[in-house]
Amino acid sequence: MDKSYKKELINRVNSAIETVRPYLKADGGDVELVDITDNMIVKVRLKGACDGCPFSMMTLKAGIEQAIRKNVPEIKELQAVE
Repeated sequence: MDKSYKKELINRVNSAIETVRPYLKADGGDVELVDITDNMIVKVRLKGACDGCPFSMMTLKAGIEQAIRKNVPEIKELQAVE
């Protein structure tokens, strides 16, 4: 993946994350972008109350992933990492 394209993807993913961040922070949580792989897998780290929360997978798939896919439809998957 070309560096300028990856930088653009990072900006678009971070922009999408910013749209859901207020909801996460309202519950004491947060999310951070860790990496976007060459095969279009976005890796994020759940932080604060989101880390270990029983609803974190639902938040990840229904909230964060949907927001990212809206901004960056070319991603293939969203994964949470430790």
